[in-house]
Amino acid sequence: MKVTIEELEEYLYDHYSNGGIDQSLFMKLVEEIGEVAEVLNKKAGRKSSDNEDLQFQLGNELADVIHYAVAIAALNGIDINDTIISKDKAASIKYHHKTNLEQFVLSKRNQQTCV
Repeated sequence: MKVTIEELEEYLYDHYSNGGIDQSLFMKLVEEIGEVAEVLNKKAGRKSSDNEDLQFQLGNELADVIHYAVAIAALNGIDINDTIISKDKAASIKYHHKTNLEQFVLSKRNQQTCV
């Protein structure tokens, strides 16, 4: 099953709106970023690892980062989907990318409908 950013925002808003506090969610986000760093250090051999499934752990920690980042956006009324697209357009211009996220997605969708 695929979940859209909008669906995730709505779910997390529903989940946290009755007591989700931005600051505590931010602290969880920072904690999860630290856990991503720990797994990446293990993958790079900078920290020891005991036959752990580091790829699985990395996926779980990244999911947690996304969870808390989107929750903070949802509680603050930020449409993170629109923000991502807008910010990517500006970065594409600034860094002279040949395409931006919106163009990439639209092109990919057009290719899928032509098949």
